[in-house]
Amino acid sequence: MADIKPDISVVVPVFDEEGAAPELAREIAQAFAGRSFEIVFVDDRSRDATRAALMALKPSIPQLRVLTHGANSGQSRSIRTGVLAARGDVIVTLDGDGQNDPADGPQLVDALLAGPADLVLVGGERVKRQDSQAKKLASRFGNGVRKSLLKDTANDTGCGLKAFRREAFLRLPYFDHIHRYLPALMMREGYRVEFRPVNHRHRQTGVSKYTNLGRLWASLSDLLGVMWLQSRARLPGAVEEL
Repeated sequence: MADIKPDISVVVPVFDEEGAAPELAREIAQAFAGRSFEIVFVDDRSRDATRAALMALKPSIPQLRVLTHGANSGQSRSIRTGVLAARGDVIVTLDGDGQNDPADGPQLVDALLAGPADLVLVGGERVKRQDSQAKKLASRFGNGVRKSLLKDTANDTGCGLKAFRREAFLRLPYFDHIHRYLPALMMREGYRVEFRPVNHRHRQTGVSKYTNLGRLWASLSDLLGVMWLQSRARLPGAVEEL
């Protein structure tokens, strides 16, 4: 596998997901069977047996790679670690808790590849969200405020299931929580983004790593930062070599 460059790299950040990660890896392998792909799990210094559970799957899932952080660094850094290590030109990201359905990943990839050259991201929009009412209300409010201020056209930027071009992602300025602002930042670079409805599932194991208050506090400063980045954007138009 190491000598074969895959077309698609599925990047999954995990932290203390011993119960969810192994089954998620199996589902990803099944969803992308018949395609050229790799699966890159990034363990963000879990305190449980997540790493061991994933390593035990490597003999049965040859496409599986497992990376680990030396220190806990958060979801955005884990995604970036996975994208930097990825060998595919197309990246698919999923949350590591199993609530994103891997079966939706190929349709996002197909939509991305079928689109025009400037389409670089196809994001999922969760339908029939399987979260608490408080979490859904907080998300609806946050998405509405963000969409109004950033004009990113995204109804559900918090959905972890996305397909995007690796090269486009690596052009973006990195900061913590960047994964929630990918549509706005892609559009800032002059790219096009689209969205597709995707399934959402109940969490079967583990606990959420976020609270509504914690997410709100981080979102306020992040939102101001992205608005500043948008205000400082200057696009060169077409670039030609003479």
